[in-house]
Amino acid sequence: MALPAALFPDRQALAGTHAMTTIIFVEANGTRHAVDGADGQSMMDIAVTARIPGIVGDCGGCCACATCHVELDDGWRHRLPPADETETAMLEAAVSVTRNSRLCCQIKLSAELEGLVAHIPAPQI
Repeated sequence: MALPAALFPDRQALAGTHAMTTIIFVEANGTRHAVDGADGQSMMDIAVTARIPGIVGDCGGCCACATCHVELDDGWRHRLPPADETETAMLEAAVSVTRNSRLCCQIKLSAELEGLVAHIPAPQI
């Protein structure tokens, strides 16, 4: 379910001087959410702000939980830097981990990620 547009400023006002990137989050039930964020923001930040179901972000983006675990669509994994040691350790405790699993708190938006599709496994916690 998309949030009412009245809750958010228009894309241009939100962007200010920052470029915007759209990420597609897909719930386990197939519901898709297109979410815009300023380049440099984390995927977790934009998901939590948009109240995307299944992205909890308990640690606030410090890579200390795994409640922002997503599975990237094939083809996107190789476009991102690999997960570091801390992220890899956190993913070991996550549910439904695959080779395309990432913590979205560790992925910063940029123009190169326009249209990235991230699937949210069920359950997250």
